[in-house]
Amino acid sequence: MTSLKQKSINGVLWSFFDQFANLGITFIVGVFLARILSPKEYGLIGMVTVFIAVSTVFINSGFANALIRKKDCTEDDYSTVFIFNFITSLIFYFILFITAPFISTFFHEIQLIAILRVLAIVLIIDSLSIIQSTILVKRVDFKLQARISIVSSALGGILGLVLALNDFGVWALVFMQLSSRAINTMLLWCWNKWKPNWNFSKSSFNELFGFGSKLLISGLIDTLFRNINLLVIGKYFNAIQLGYYTRAEQYNMVPAQSITGIVSRVTYPVLAQMQDDEAKLKQNYKQIVKSVMFVSFNIMLGVAATAEAMIHALIGHKWEQTIIYLQLLSFVGMMYPLHALNLNILQVKGKSDLFLRLEIIKKVMAIPILFIAIFYGIKSMIIGTCISSLIAYYLNSYWSGKLIKYPIREQLTDLIPSLMFAVFMAVVVYFSASIFTASVWITLFFQLLVGVIVVVLTGELFKNESYIFLKDILLSQLNKLTKNG
Repeated sequence: MTSLKQKSINGVLWSFFDQFANLGITFIVGVFLARILSPKEYGLIGMVTVFIAVSTVFINSGFANALIRKKDCTEDDYSTVFIFNFITSLIFYFILFITAPFISTFFHEIQLIAILRVLAIVLIIDSLSIIQSTILVKRVDFKLQARISIVSSALGGILGLVLALNDFGVWALVFMQLSSRAINTMLLWCWNKWKPNWNFSKSSFNELFGFGSKLLISGLIDTLFRNINLLVIGKYFNAIQLGYYTRAEQYNMVPAQSITGIVSRVTYPVLAQMQDDEAKLKQNYKQIVKSVMFVSFNIMLGVAATAEAMIHALIGHKWEQTIIYLQLLSFVGMMYPLHALNLNILQVKGKSDLFLRLEIIKKVMAIPILFIAIFYGIKSMIIGTCISSLIAYYLNSYWSGKLIKYPIREQLTDLIPSLMFAVFMAVVVYFSASIFTASVWITLFFQLLVGVIVVVLTGELFKNESYIFLKDILLSQLNKLTKNG
């Protein structure tokens, strides 16, 4: 029987492969689409994103996490949640269909009516895949999920490119999302083999909703806050400025969400299995925090350092304004995995009520910062988001630390060495671009090479604990592949 540690490592590696294969697909497709399409077309999609995101929170309602945490899920549990997800998706699709003209008027963009009514179909499509994905997460089976997501992303990306080349404009982005999500859902049903028994159990619903309802409210608050920038920029600036911002956010979120996605998907079910063993939970959590943040600090500060060459090389000089937004957003993005880890502990320990209270407190404190910053422009708004992120980290880590006896001071002591290594790497990489004058592609490649060399040399020279831990895991997995081959 596969040990929990091995399942965790396999889960991380397959999630890593899944996320970064998708990252590669997203980057390649995004590069070509950004060269074909205009900032305004990306801005139009950004305007409707917040409404899709909020609806998705209601459809899930925290049930997926409740099922993952529950050790003895029954078929009635799965079917009850499946039926709820599907019916709720139909309700929210109808709401968005009816309110589309009002949303269009709010942004002064008539095209949004048709865009929202078509794109909102993803709510129904995604509702059909939630239980399938949840079952795979509970089994820590990320290999199958990786295969499915890579195939669906690739096929959706190809369709988007074909439509963009044939002058479909913003509809290339709409149908790319729809096709990718539809293929993902279809493959999950074909390969996972789970089927609902169509029994809606009131007792199952009440039990799961008791835990999930707090996550629903906290998820709603978090989603609204994370997308409020899109709402504000779209309303008080214009679609073109929103296009610059959404492009920067996408390049920031690809690595940030990839790391966070791996962290959330793998660590939550694994840590949930240790919830009754305090010492083991803290030991494993501590190692995860140090390793994950070593990766996050280096990647996200590396993105900030290479942003100018990256934007010019990948999508051209017409996206020049995106550079500063991307550099600032990288500082926000590097904290995402740490937030996810600290919040995972609250869920593992069954503290969904505390989870909710923290979300409310964080947003009440952060919203004034955000709205004051709005008057000074988009850059100031992103800086305000950075400040809010630091406040959120303090609150999350304080309470998760109390639950597993891992106080914030100890956590910072574990993290500061990796942060200092990453800052040093980023400074070297940033100034390495001025060593010689070359094409943006050569400059980008040179900066990336310098970054890798600096990380490896400093890790080996100073014997950084997180670097050594990750290197040992990588080498052991490579040895296994070599032996199996």
